[in-house]
Amino acid sequence: MKKIIVIGCPGSGKSTFSRALHNKTGIPLYHLDMMYWNSDKTTVENSVFLRRLSAVLENGEWIIDGNYGSTMELRMAACDTVIFFDYTLDICLEGIRERVGKPRSDMPWIESEEDAEFIEFIKSYKKQQRPKVLELFEKYAHKNIIIFKSREQADAFLNGEKL
Repeated sequence: MKKIIVIGCPGSGKSTFSRALHNKTGIPLYHLDMMYWNSDKTTVENSVFLRRLSAVLENGEWIIDGNYGSTMELRMAACDTVIFFDYTLDICLEGIRERVGKPRSDMPWIESEEDAEFIEFIKSYKKQQRPKVLELFEKYAHKNIIIFKSREQADAFLNGEKL
């Protein structure tokens, strides 16, 4: 495991897990949200985002945290390991609610309230985004694909336990 992407529904704990994995392995960690968003909640131009991501992909080791469907296949093709958080809606919504008002190293601002549009995206993730991820898993079946169904499984992985 040298080139790892961590994906899954928003609120599932991708960033928290990625930080823990980085601390355990020393592999450099990159958050897609930090590449894409400005601190004033505007986004960078797509060409800037792709340039930033491409620069990371050229490195010999990395953990990339985040979904961003437009670049999912690019990252999946470049990685050796995919870690997918396949959690229930309730777990993801709880994760979103818990982070409101807290500073985060993976986001250039502090979320002061729940975003209704974002909540709707989360609610539709299983039907809209998850099938696309599973299709890519079929195409990239030769990759090391790790699927967590619970926070306990993710924690066990970090603690070196066999799943």
